[in-house]
Order: sequence, then C-alpha cells, then structure tokens
Amino acid sequence: MEFGSRVLVACLLSQIVCTGAQEEAEEAACSPGFQVKQYHVEYDGGFLKDQPLLQVVFDDCAKNQGVSFEVSHPDFVIDEDLNLVPRRDVMDSGTVIFIHGLSEHADDMAQVDILGASPRSPQILSGILGLEDTVPYRTKRSLLVPPMFVPENQRAPFPRSIGKSHVISSDMKEDHIFRLTGKGADQDPKGVFSINKLTGEVAVSRALDREAIAFYHLQVSTTDMSGKLVEGPVDLDVYVIDQNDNRPIFRESRYSGEVLEGSPTGTTVMTMTAFDADDPNTDNAVLRYIILRQSPEKPSPNMFYIDPERGDIVTVISPSLLDRETLPTTQYELEIVAKDMAGSEVGLTGTATATITITDRNDHAPEFTHSLFQASVDEGSTGVVVNLTVDDRDDPATGAWRAIYSIINGDPNQSFEIHTNPDNNEGMLSVVKPLDYESTMFHTLLIKVENEDPLVPDVNYGPSSTATVYITVQDVNEGPVFFPDPLMVTNLENIPVGSFVAVLNATDPDYLQVQSIRFAVLRDPAGWLSVNPVRGMVNTTATLDRESPHVHNNHYSAVFMATDNGNPPATGTGTLIIKLDDENDNAPYVVPSVTRVCEDAKEVNVAVIGARDKDIHPNTDPFNIELGKQPGLEKTWKISRINNTHSQIMLLHSLKRANYNVPLVLTDSGFPPLTNNTELKVQVCTCKKNRMDCSGADALLTNMLLLALLTLSLLCL
Repeated sequence: MEFGSRVLVACLLSQIVCTGAQEEAEEAACSPGFQVKQYHVEYDGGFLKDQPLLQVVFDDCAKNQGVSFEVSHPDFVIDEDLNLVPRRDVMDSGTVIFIHGLSEHADDMAQVDILGASPRSPQILSGILGLEDTVPYRTKRSLLVPPMFVPENQRAPFPRSIGKSHVISSDMKEDHIFRLTGKGADQDPKGVFSINKLTGEVAVSRALDREAIAFYHLQVSTTDMSGKLVEGPVDLDVYVIDQNDNRPIFRESRYSGEVLEGSPTGTTVMTMTAFDADDPNTDNAVLRYIILRQSPEKPSPNMFYIDPERGDIVTVISPSLLDRETLPTTQYELEIVAKDMAGSEVGLTGTATATITITDRNDHAPEFTHSLFQASVDEGSTGVVVNLTVDDRDDPATGAWRAIYSIINGDPNQSFEIHTNPDNNEGMLSVVKPLDYESTMFHTLLIKVENEDPLVPDVNYGPSSTATVYITVQDVNEGPVFFPDPLMVTNLENIPVGSFVAVLNATDPDYLQVQSIRFAVLRDPAGWLSVNPVRGMVNTTATLDRESPHVHNNHYSAVFMATDNGNPPATGTGTLIIKLDDENDNAPYVVPSVTRVCEDAKEVNVAVIGARDKDIHPNTDPFNIELGKQPGLEKTWKISRINNTHSQIMLLHSLKRANYNVPLVLTDSGFPPLTNNTELKVQVCTCKKNRMDCSGADALLTNMLLLALLTLSLLCL
C-alpha cells in the first residue's frame, strides 16, 4: 500500500504541476530520470510470461549505475534491457501500471496506460488481514479507503471534503458509524481532518502547509453505537500537494570567490547554491541561476557566466584581458538570481551577491629604479650604507611582489650583506666586516633582485633586475694596533723592583700617513708596572707576588694604550699577561688553630689537625708537623702522621678542664724548606654521654661518633 500511495502521489503531482516538464527536460542537455514519462500498451485478453510489453527510456545522467526499478503491479518487472516484462501469464493487469526508477542521481516515476483492460479488483480489509478463508462472514461487508490528496494553502470556506471511505456491503446497518483516528484527527495536531460518521466522507478543517507536514497517516474504522469495532481499522494516507509558495533562499547574502589572473576561459571560480523548501519532485523546487548584474562592467559586462542548473560561475573573458594589473579593479560583484519553476516566468526568485577577487600571479619581474647606485662609508664602520629601490607591478600582499636581493659579484671577502626591508621592499645594503681604506678604497658590487614566488613560464628576469653599486671608502685616523694582543710573558715572583718584563709592539694602520706612537698604562690593578712612553718597554715598580688577590690562576693582567699624533689623535689598547712562577716564600700554618679533646684520657682524646701553605707545588706538602722543643711536652701530647697534609694530636693522660697552648713546628717541602713555629690552642673539655662541656666556651653538642669517623677517613687517605 505504501508503494501504491507513492505512485499515486507522484502521478497526481505530475498531472497538477508538471504539465510542461517533459518539454523543458528535452531542451536541457541531460535531465535525470525517465526521458518518456507516459507509455501506452494495448490489452488483448492478457499478457504472456517473459514477453516484453515495452522498453522504458531512463537516464540518470551518470550511466545508470546502481539504478533500480519498482513496478506497482507485483506480476511485472523491469529487466536489464529496461523492458517491462510479466513474471507470469497475467490476465488481471488493471488499466494503469506505475514504474518507479531510483539511483544515486535520479528519483523519477513513469506511467503505463493499458488500453482496453478492466480495472483491478479493489483491495479489501479482509484481504489485507488474510481472513478471506478463516472468517467467511466478513466477505459480506468490506471497508475500502483509497489515498486522498489535498493541495496546501487552500482558502476558506472550511471544512472541505477531500474524499470518501466506502463500505462495500449489501446490508450496512444504520447503527454502524465511521470513525477517524491518528495524528491530524484525534492526535496532535488535532482536528485537521474529520469524518462524517454516517457517510464516511473525510474533510479538512483548515489550510495545510506541505513544508510543515507533507503526509498524514490516519486510520478509518466502523463501529456500532456502543463503540464496538465492526470493520477496520484501515490505513488512510493523506498527501499534501505542493504549491509554489517558497522562494529560493541562499544560505548567505554574500559569497566570496577568487580566480587567478590569466586563467583560461571556462575556469570555475565558485559555485552558488540556493535551496527551495518546496517539493523536490516538482518544478516548484527546480532552480535555475542567472547573473542579473556585474559591477563594474568593464572591460566587458559579461566577464563571467553561471551554469543555470549547477550554479557554477566560470570565466568568459579571455586570459589576456583577465590581467590584474590592467583591470579597473581587482574585485567584481555579481548579483545572482535563483528562480524556481525551472526558471519559467511564473517562478519565484531569490538573490545573493558574489564577490570575485582577481588574484595575482607573478607575471611582472621586479626592476631596479636605477641601474647604478653610489654610497660612501667610513673605514672601520659597519651598518647600512645604501637602500636600493625597485618597482614591481604585482600585488604587494603576495610573494609575487616581495623582493629577494643577492650580491652576485664584487664581494670576495663577504664584507657586505643585503636584506629586504619588509615595509617598502627596498634592498638594505650593509657593511658587516669593517672596510680598510689602506687596502681598498673602492668596491664595485653587482646586485640581483628576484621575487619570493617564481615567475610564470612566459616571463623572465631582464637586465633591469640587476644593478651596480659603487662603494667609496673614506679614510679615518685609526688607532694603533698592538701585536700580539694579548702579549704573554713568564716571570718569577719577587723579582727585584725595576726588572724588565716585556716590550710592547704597536703599529699604526694608517701607513700612508707618517705618525708617531706613545705608550701609557691604562689599567694596572696592583700598581706593579710602568712603561716607557716612546720605546714601550715595561718594567716592575713593585714586587710581583703570585699570592696577591690580583693574580688569578697564576696570571696577572694589565692593559696598555698606544696613541698616535693624528688629528684627532686615535688610541688603541693591548693587554699584557704575566704568568708568575712560584717561589717558596710562604711558611705553612696549622688548621684549625683551635681544637678540643676530653679531659679523661679514656674518652675521645684525639684531635685531627692539618697544615696549609699559600704556595703551590712543589713548595707545599708533604708537611712535617712536630711538637715544639718545650721540655716534658712529649709526656702529655703525642703527634702521629695521618697523610701528607694531616696529623693527629693525642692526649696521653687526663688533664683538668682548661685551655692549653701546645707549641708546634710545621715545615713544608720547598727548596729551601720553610718552617713555622706556632701554637695550637687545645680546649680540654668534660665529656659525658656524648656531650662535651668546655669551660669558657659556648654550649656545644658534639657527636663523638662523627669525630671518630672523621679520624678513620683521614687514616684511609
């Protein structure tokens, strides 16, 4: 029943709104669907199995791939050759057969009229339910409800009759009434349809909108006065027939597209698509597109064309005229109109604006504004010396305009660099290595300019894409130059005051001028040096001490300056680094100078001491640490060697808690060795339960275990 309803709807709609559709379709290049909508077959008592009746003409404009067909009569099919063929011998064909063709690209209906045939028997409720054999009495009365069709947007008066339900019966009882149920009757939206209880006539109560609801599925039944079901329910399908009451609508009011200048005629720029809410199976929603207006109209009012069916906007203007640099503007506005009813005069319209931008391609090479540029620069300086200017007719916002400069000749030492100024596209030529007037007074450079984007194939870089730059170097009075810089010498510390250290060497790079040089001390942190202003000889003015805080890693640095007599005078600086060799001029000393032991010899009575020396090897360790020559000292204290730098002092018997000064003699290993007679302050403290109490000292908590571990670690050295 569902397929039959669809067939009836398609047929009725075709008869109402598609009278001229076939003629218009034939005029088009390809209209998807049946190319012939209606066929005729003579009925001569019936149709034989597998004998073709006719051949339908169907084209979905895509080679009919995946197309399928449905036939309203179950005993007929469409074969591979598009022939309408009976499945069996058919006597009851009816007067009309509908064929539905469907593919990804087409959805269409055709009608076959069978001339001379009798109508098929109506479908009755008992047949639908399959009760013909099991409930014989129901054959006396049957409910028949054909599909009904209602145009949308009907005007008053309402209600309007749309059709009638029938009871095929010879004895319809007077107490039996019709009942209508479903959405649109007793369900939301309620009251759209009603039924005459006695006659079965169905009426619509108000205007319908197909775009809101295109199909109503109702049910009709008959009951007695008590509400007991007599017949049904049987489906009643009500189809809303479309009217052309919706204009085509573009999703946006303005659309944007681009096309490259010089594009071939027929280049697709963009696609305009409008939508129509009317029935897509009717001409009410078949759209055609036109360009109503182009602005500006030069160089031609018809620079673009729009495909009336697909909405594709393509170029019509020749590639030579589609030149961004010669067109009056780079943007064109098109007013696009979409009209339904396949573009007929009665169709409704919708409009939108298409803005098309002519984009740039690199069809113009950059050209220098001058073939020769000149600049001057002081020797010894760096920075930009000249800006090179170019002209380029391409779009400044693209790589077809942006310039890339390169030095192709005249710079063997890479003394120059050139970069593009992003603001104005000029080439900024800079000196990156200071130039020397005495070496070269003039430089001649050959500069080339190109674009970031490659040129189109038919355009080449010409002579104007290169330029010559003359650079004149200006002489500047340069300061004297020390050689070598730094100057490194080695001296023994403690040499006599006035000793010779070094001779400074400085030359004036302005050798074309005759100038004298004078030397002076610029920075001498310790004040140890002097220099002869004419000869550059450096001597000591104080003792050189390797252990001075001004000496770092055995090196002492001083800075000298040399000044010429030019106008104005120029100064250069140089560094003298003196490496100082060590002398054994520092005796060792004890660390720490104060240590602690327990008063009870049974407790921790050992302390670790070490020796230090400001000198460096071999004038330092191994150190010899001994007790002084005080009589009886060895009976109270004992010193034992741990390693080259440390020894331990041990209390041999208990002493009272007090501070004791123990004389020590420390000797280094220098040549000759130096000895230091000094004293070690030993605090004898009271020790109880890992606590050490020393008189006259701050309260101090000492962990005896840590002291023992320290002693053991030193013994392992």
